Amino acid sequence: MTDLSSFPITRRWPAQHPDRLQLYSLPTPNGVKVSIMLEETGLAYEPHTIDFGKDDQKTPEFLSLNPNGKIPAIIDPDGPGRKPLGLFESGAILHYLAEKTGKLLPSDPARRWQTLQWVHFQMGGIGPMFGQLGFFHKFAGKEIADKRPLERYVAESKRLLGVLEGRLAGRQWIMDDEYTIADIASLGWVRNLIGFYGARELVAFDDLKHVPAWLERGLARPAVQRGLEIPKRP
Repeated sequence: MTDLSSFPITRRWPAQHPDRLQLYSLPTPNGVKVSIMLEETGLAYEPHTIDFGKDDQKTPEFLSLNPNGKIPAIIDPDGPGRKPLGLFESGAILHYLAEKTGKLLPSDPARRWQTLQWVHFQMGGIGPMFGQLGFFHKFAGKEIADKRPLERYVAESKRLLGVLEGRLAGRQWIMDDEYTIADIASLGWVRNLIGFYGARELVAFDDLKHVPAWLERGLARPAVQRGLEIPKRP
């Protein structure tokens, strides 16, 4: 049996199946990237809910795996050299799991790097900008009288959606007819923007053609539907 006792996080969230990949997460736009990826690839895994309401992400045990105090994070008991490996940052985990399984990342070197550039487009643009829009539109930031921050993030979110709209013109997926981690990286964020954040009208989402169709295709995938609910919220 695999021994994960060297990872302090397992003292707070014990592994019932230490031979399976351990997922520490919550179904947020960043969290579901990894749960969707795991469902798409069929890797055996054990999910652990990190309860933000209890500040689980700030506990010493969680910080021992991710010192940045964010979800998701994983422990792969069968990492490189057959040794356990802990990882954080959703983009890095997507890339790692794609390399590990040989799935959802093109084998052709040029297409592989093109896919990764779109993953980084989400990490550096879509995620931070949509998140800020959500803060200033739905959460505490909406009480700020000065609306210039909200206007900035609305404008930038619309611009980023425009970039994605242009990329998807004539394509089923970001990488043509090949569904990849580039799609997984962005699906949850676009869904969250127009759903949970309630910004559909703000960003003129219904004026777009290709992004809504892509989102509908992505959300129709059974693995995506399952991954969006993993781990269960407390």
